[in-house]
Amino acid sequence: MKEITLDDLLNNVKLYNAEGVEIIRNTYHYAELLHNGQFRQSGEPYISHPLNVAYILSEIHADTDTICAGLLHDTLEDTNVTKEEIADDFNKEVANLVDGVTKIRKLNFSTKNDQNMANTRKIITSITSDVRIIIIKLADRLHNMRTLQFKSEFKQKENAMETMDIFVPLAYYIGAYRIKSELEDLSLKYLYPDKYKKIENIKNRIEEDSKFCLQEMFSNINNILSDKNMPHEIKIRTKNIYGIYKRLNEGHKISDIHDLLSLKIMVDDIASCYQTLGLVHREYHPINDMFKDYICNPKTNMYRSIHTTVFGPEDRLVQTQIRTFDMDKVASFGLSVYWDIQKGNARDVMQEELKNKYQFFKSLIEINKMFADNQEFVNQVKFELFSDKIYVYTTKGDIVELPKGSTAIDFAYKIHSDIGNTMVSAIVNDRMVDPDYVLNSKDRVRIITDIMSYGPREEWIDKVQTTKAKRKIKEFNKK
Repeated sequence: MKEITLDDLLNNVKLYNAEGVEIIRNTYHYAELLHNGQFRQSGEPYISHPLNVAYILSEIHADTDTICAGLLHDTLEDTNVTKEEIADDFNKEVANLVDGVTKIRKLNFSTKNDQNMANTRKIITSITSDVRIIIIKLADRLHNMRTLQFKSEFKQKENAMETMDIFVPLAYYIGAYRIKSELEDLSLKYLYPDKYKKIENIKNRIEEDSKFCLQEMFSNINNILSDKNMPHEIKIRTKNIYGIYKRLNEGHKISDIHDLLSLKIMVDDIASCYQTLGLVHREYHPINDMFKDYICNPKTNMYRSIHTTVFGPEDRLVQTQIRTFDMDKVASFGLSVYWDIQKGNARDVMQEELKNKYQFFKSLIEINKMFADNQEFVNQVKFELFSDKIYVYTTKGDIVELPKGSTAIDFAYKIHSDIGNTMVSAIVNDRMVDPDYVLNSKDRVRIITDIMSYGPREEWIDKVQTTKAKRKIKEFNKK
């Protein structure tokens, strides 16, 4: 891995935020002084870690305060500086961000597990006050995973498990796909090194074998779009190692993985996306049941793109992803893309987007209110938000995300408390079902209500999966 220098960081920042360069330079020297005499297990001076964290943040065009906090993120934990001193020497924003990523000290807890649960809760809930805290933590975790070879085997596996349990889902929810994919691959490498190596070899062989097919499609589609005078860019992509591992683990064969090979096509606007889709389908036959329109129906983390799997040259299946240039930025970087779009106002826009458009955000706030115990909170988050999910449709075609095993009652309360409280039955895929009917992905759901109904039965509590549904049923029955 290339050794990152202060100049590398500053050159990155210069490209998008020239006025922040001097502040960041001074922050680096401040952090360097505080960490003087401290070393990583690799033998490098400790400052190399916060420098790399800041560099990762600069790659996603983080604002000045966030990069400064990245450089200072371990100072409250590992040096004698205080939050108040950071606020005086920089500003309150930087001090709050550094405090947000700092672990709660052990002296506040009777056991190590209690401390771990409190810190996990602090990380997860920080997104409700400032999403930049999560982004700094993801950059911190990414660099630690990149340098995990210097830890003991036990620590490697422990860190990899925690990464998969907590940090990968958080990266997914804020749409940071690049970080998510790398964290997944690095975790797999330490959890199952033999399987990782085997799949890496398969992936390399497939890339080599598919070179001609992908290049031919690349060239052909490029010429077609150029002839139509459509500004565009095309990239070739192979599924990440963990993505292949997951599909194989589910019982699929390599030949079943239809998105193993992909062409990403970026165009200027939505109309051009659909025009491109028509041109691709005219040239290459699509597989009808492998078509997804995430432009009309975005994923719940705001990912938007058209996916179509086609028969490419040499009888190979190739997934074509068609999106605008802006959608591609969101697909790669998620919420952090607003640093580019909104500049100085980015943080407020990120929080507003989270509050209004991201379904998991409301669920997280609900769980945080309901569970005072840290262990119970973490368990519920892992079950309700971080484990397997289903995606069902409202009658208007909106997508609702629910934990696997959810019933029509969960769906009703997710839509609105009054709908849950007056629900008498549901219609799923044009068939009348009981309220406790267990839903599956792609179900179309309509709730039948009656304001004269008895209201939610107390026994419904044992049928539902979501925190909101349990709380509302309890509240109703108390009344």
